[in-house]
Amino acid sequence: MRIAVIGAGAMGSIYGGRLSLKNDVYLIDTNPAVIEAVNTGGLVLEENGQDNTYSPKALTSAAGLEPVDLVILFVKALYSKAALSGNRNIIGPDTYLMTLQNGSGHEDILSEFATTERIIIGTTEDNGAVLSPGHIRHGGKGNTNIGMLVPDTQGFLPKVKECFDACGFNVKIHSNIQQLIWNKLFVNVALSAVTGILKCEIGYVYENENAFALTKSLLHEAVTVAHALGLEADEAAITDEIIGVCTNSPHGVTSICADLRAGRKTEVATISGSVVRAAEKCGVDVPCHKFIVNIIHAMENMK
Repeated sequence: MRIAVIGAGAMGSIYGGRLSLKNDVYLIDTNPAVIEAVNTGGLVLEENGQDNTYSPKALTSAAGLEPVDLVILFVKALYSKAALSGNRNIIGPDTYLMTLQNGSGHEDILSEFATTERIIIGTTEDNGAVLSPGHIRHGGKGNTNIGMLVPDTQGFLPKVKECFDACGFNVKIHSNIQQLIWNKLFVNVALSAVTGILKCEIGYVYENENAFALTKSLLHEAVTVAHALGLEADEAAITDEIIGVCTNSPHGVTSICADLRAGRKTEVATISGSVVRAAEKCGVDVPCHKFIVNIIHAMENMK
């Protein structure tokens, strides 16, 4: 399979590297240091305590390439549209677009570049960390969960599973992938934004009654939206899950908090913002989420 992975961060490198074992893979990133490192010494993944070297073709742009079979998007969500626009030439009428990015609602952007029946959404349970340009630690491994917004009439998902599994991944195909995405989203929307505006570790949210009250309000809104979408959501069970995350990883730092601390743009638009957009589609009021999105965007612009 001809595959283009856009975004050579930790996750893009893990997928781009391992998929290059049995596929024609192009790893595309705008950071020239990463591209030079991969083309010079290969893409090095630290796996199970040892370094393994892979050889995807690393490029700063897709200029000159023919359309591929599959594009996997692994940039931060706020750069998705720019990344796809800048590499539009590799998206042909038969190309499938896949996102395994954090958050929800990515299909809204992908649908500007491909028809609905060629969009694959999902989540990954793998994780990794960048050690240096072209050198990634592949941490915990898990399932790659994928599905489509409409029936897979072309039978492409089984081909993706066969392709990925042959390279060491474990793909699970889901008939209702939105349920899985929202299951992951609930804890994220309840905690990430709160830790971001407070610039605190996860544990503080449960320790402070005011912070936890806001967290519960955000969860309640998200559950209400999920029910309106026809999805399942047990608010009490999710609350217990959130408490477990806070108590088991009290010093954890969410991505939104880390980005705000570092003065970077956040992915709040595809986390809390995805709840706002879904709420608008089904006529549900989510004042807490609207406030959260506005205040985090305001914080992003602080000097």
